[in-house]
Amino acid sequence: MFDVVLLSLAEGDSCSGRAPRTPMLACADALRAAGAKVETVVASSDQEIDAVLARFDGPARPDGLTWPSLDEGKRLVVATATDGQLRAVVRRLVRRYAPPPSKRPADLNTDRTVPDLPPLAILPLDPGNSEDLAAQLGLPRTPAAVAEAVLNGTVRRLDLLRNDGGSITLDGALLGGANDDGKAVPWRGRVEVDDALLSDGEEPILACVVGNAAGYAEFDGLRLLAEGDPTDGRVEVAVAVPVVVKQRFKGTRVRVEVRRARGRAVSVLPREAELQFLDDGVAGSTNRKRSWWTEQGAWAVYAG
Repeated sequence: MFDVVLLSLAEGDSCSGRAPRTPMLACADALRAAGAKVETVVASSDQEIDAVLARFDGPARPDGLTWPSLDEGKRLVVATATDGQLRAVVRRLVRRYAPPPSKRPADLNTDRTVPDLPPLAILPLDPGNSEDLAAQLGLPRTPAAVAEAVLNGTVRRLDLLRNDGGSITLDGALLGGANDDGKAVPWRGRVEVDDALLSDGEEPILACVVGNAAGYAEFDGLRLLAEGDPTDGRVEVAVAVPVVVKQRFKGTRVRVEVRRARGRAVSVLPREAELQFLDDGVAGSTNRKRSWWTEQGAWAVYAG
């Protein structure tokens, strides 16, 4: 028998009310019908999320670190209305299990800052959404299919992007703002991917995408990311730069040049005022250097 925790977040209108909870009830019923012991939890704070995640702690270690359990009898289902809610749960997993640099254990892979995080199942509260991360990954979307994946599905490990702001990225980030008409507002910044320089900070940038998956592959009708593979251990980065082209007898025209690079890490250093961004659908801004790096296979989902 499996012990299953079905977790949802009580933030935002999209996660409140009776209708969005219907998939949770249906999934819980399907799990119980298959013999699983199910508990549903609605968390309204990081502390309440942490209390659920603590159930997936492993036994005490000699070094005192909190490490995830290898007990396959426990399952976690995260019901999400947005990718930002999913990110909130995975971020707490990272904060719980990532050891401080001063206590890095010998059994942690040299290219990782976190151990393998416990797998989770994603239960979309908006089953018709064709653009969220679960849809991109081809994961089950109906409550019955999610329940089947939890009980009998395979575990699919995925890359995670950590950043120096203490957060994570599952899908991708779009850096750069737009005006009231939805048009990109040019900004300047230095963008580096490993040893590749995509912008030196002197030329205007219309948009910069830091991609783990493919949710931010396009912007304003322009293809930015070429692949967006969350299993290859690389971050894909693209910048869109306007370039003035001189035409004989026709004056000049402006075309958009897309520069791409792939690597282990990326840094973006704004040269001007606050730089707006969307990270897994969550809005923010920065006026400081921001760096992301890849944690290959760090988190995992139950697939059908």
